Amino acid sequence: MKFFIVTPEAPRSTLGNAVTANRWAEILRELGHEVAVATQWKPGADEECDVMIGLHARRSFPSIERFHRVHPGVPLIVAMTGTDLYGDLPAGNPEAQRSIELATRIVVLQEAGLEGLPEGLRGKVSVIYQSAIAPANPRPPRQDCLEVCVLSHLRDVKDPLLAANAARLLPDRSRVRVVHAGRALSSDWEQAAREEERKNPRYEWLGDLPHEEAMYLLSGSRYLVLSSLMEGGASVIAEAVACGIPVLCSKIPGNIGMLGADYWGYFSPRGLGELAEMLGLLESTPSTHEDLRQHILTLQPRFSPTQEPTSWRRLLAAL
Repeated sequence: MKFFIVTPEAPRSTLGNAVTANRWAEILRELGHEVAVATQWKPGADEECDVMIGLHARRSFPSIERFHRVHPGVPLIVAMTGTDLYGDLPAGNPEAQRSIELATRIVVLQEAGLEGLPEGLRGKVSVIYQSAIAPANPRPPRQDCLEVCVLSHLRDVKDPLLAANAARLLPDRSRVRVVHAGRALSSDWEQAAREEERKNPRYEWLGDLPHEEAMYLLSGSRYLVLSSLMEGGASVIAEAVACGIPVLCSKIPGNIGMLGADYWGYFSPRGLGELAEMLGLLESTPSTHEDLRQHILTLQPRFSPTQEPTSWRRLLAAL
């Protein structure tokens, strides 16, 4: 079949929706299908397809609505990516609501995503966990410090400097160091990161990194911190699990749906003191690190590179 994937971000971007679109395109091609990826759909010979996938119910709404109007009988898949599921729908955004009503199938990226959708639409939902592969040659952990990794672009919804600020609260004897890779999406955030780096000896900002370099950084870290206020199903969690790296993250539905309700590495959103306390405990009590790591290892099959194509086969069979 021929698929057309609409993503709000340009396919070459390192932002989450583009990363997801490109990975799905690769999976569908491996399954034998033809795939085009673009930021919008409009009628024309090059845009004709057997199935359209729209990432983000609100931001892709113009393409979703246009496609349904021109091809009302052709399957339409709408993927919920985070700010639409946990922001636009609760706020009553009419475009997001209309997108999921028009959808033949709805994709969420973790099991808790079902609860964020209207009950009457849950019957057409598929859960597709994102997969990840660890680097073949992981980076050895640093011995001169306890390195904590943040892989997040700098924007408000990510609360990206929480780990840096938590490290400031640790006692002088602490060996925690926060290494942050991600692009500043505004000049204000760039200034904030540079100022934090200047004032905080425990923080280093690397800026944007190619995916392979970011994975190599992650593979040698002791922990990943994900402090987002809203997530649909963060690919960086799958990547950390694949690398066997414990995750410390905000206790929000998108993260709980990835790691499970019984995982104890959660802190409250904007929970600066909680994160600092957790880092202090993990540094002073090595057995707690191993507890978290063992939980992470049990989750590796969920994010294995074989399960995501299987989930897509199952969804397409349902169509």
